[in-house]
Amino acid sequence: MKTLEIPFTPEEFHGVFRDYNTAVWPAQWFLVALALLAVIAVLRPRPWSGVAVTAILGFLWGWMAVAYHLTFFARISPPAYAFTALSMVGAAVFIWQGTIRRRLAFQWVSGPKAMAGTALIVFALIVYPVWSACAGHPYPETPTFGVPCPTTIFTIGVLCFAVPPTPHSPLIVPILWCLVGAQAAFLFGVRPDIGLIAAGVVGIGLLATAGTRRRMVRS
Repeated sequence: MKTLEIPFTPEEFHGVFRDYNTAVWPAQWFLVALALLAVIAVLRPRPWSGVAVTAILGFLWGWMAVAYHLTFFARISPPAYAFTALSMVGAAVFIWQGTIRRRLAFQWVSGPKAMAGTALIVFALIVYPVWSACAGHPYPETPTFGVPCPTTIFTIGVLCFAVPPTPHSPLIVPILWCLVGAQAAFLFGVRPDIGLIAAGVVGIGLLATAGTRRRMVRS
C-alpha cells in the first residue's frame, strides 16, 4: 500500500507557525478581540448583530487565507494555494449570505446546540492554546487564533447559535477544513486539532438541519 507523502517535516510545519506569529504580532490579540465581539453580539443580539458577526467571520476567513496560507504555509506546501482559495470562498460566503443578503441572525437559545456551541468556542479560544503549550508547542510555535484550525472550531461554534432557517452554504467550507485539518493531530502531533473532529460532527449535524424553521413556543 502506498503511504501518504507529506512534502514537509513536522519541524517545518511548526516553523511556519513560529514565523507567522513572529511576523504578525500583536495582531493575534486583535483577532481574539474580534472573536469576543462576535460572542457578545450573539449573547446580546441587536438588529445589526447578524451583519456584525458574519462580517467578523468573513474577515477571519479572509485573514487565514492571505495572512497564513498564502503568505506563510505556501512556502512549504503547494496545496496551500488551494487552501487559500477555499478559505477565500468561505470568507465570501459569510459576507454574501450574512452581511449583504442578511440571511444569518444569531441568538442564544438554551439547548443542545447552545451547549455544543459554547464548548467549541471555549475550546477554540482557551483550551486550544493551553493544550498546545502543554503538548510541547508553546508560543510562538503554537497555532494561535486566526490560523485555520482554532478559527474553524470557533466558526462552527458560532454557527450553533444561528437562528433557523439558515442557509447551508456557510457550513460547507468549515466542515471541509475539519476533514483536512484534523489530520495534523496525527501527522504532526498537533493534539488540539482533535477538536476538529468534534467540530466536524457538530457541523454536519447543523448542515443536516439547516434550512428548517424552528417551531416557536409562545408562553
